[in-house]
Amino acid sequence: MIRNSSHLLPAIVFMLLTAGCTKQGHQDQKAIELFNGKSLRGWHADVPAMDTTSVSSPFILRDSMLVSLGTPEGHLITDSTFQNYRLDVEYRFPGQPGNCGVLVHASTPRALYKMFPKSIEVQLEHGNAGDFWCIVEDITVPDMESRRGPREEWGITEGKRRRIVNLTDGSEKPLGQWNSLTVECKNTSIRVWVNGVLVNDGTNCTASKGHIALQAEGSEVEFRRVTLTKLE
Repeated sequence: MIRNSSHLLPAIVFMLLTAGCTKQGHQDQKAIELFNGKSLRGWHADVPAMDTTSVSSPFILRDSMLVSLGTPEGHLITDSTFQNYRLDVEYRFPGQPGNCGVLVHASTPRALYKMFPKSIEVQLEHGNAGDFWCIVEDITVPDMESRRGPREEWGITEGKRRRIVNLTDGSEKPLGQWNSLTVECKNTSIRVWVNGVLVNDGTNCTASKGHIALQAEGSEVEFRRVTLTKLE
């Protein structure tokens, strides 16, 4: 029989507080489904052709997938901005090989060619998945000149060398199969994996937060997962 349990109270309080903190920490790491398979809630389309014509949005729902029809060209952009996160995307080109991209740190709309928002594009184009494209933002990678071209031609606006090729083109699955893309944005670094293979690793990005965008860029693309996990 315990006659006096007062000496146990500090330990009990500490255990309860620690458990609460652990639970909160776990909640902070919980994944956020940016696409739930049921609606495009939390996203908005920026499609220049829709300003002056009655064309429909190229972004639709089909069989619980988010589909970019490719035309008219434009972007589907998150309403919210994000910083320090991991983005997991599953996508495929169901028919012909084509072009698309995932944009991170997106901000000013139509900043390039009156179409592309200021951002860093992570390329999804079939055969080139994982390339960086600098869209009025910049980033640094190892072996910069061999991967971007002559230094005097580098730039972040129209007519400049904005493409930074990836580390390997052998990571994509055959056409029609699902690919996984992981983009880790932490402070001013961006790392990219395609099907588990590290394909790009950049630092000194000129942006560290912003919207996330999916492209309509001439080709039909299906997305079945767009998941964001916040990093500590």
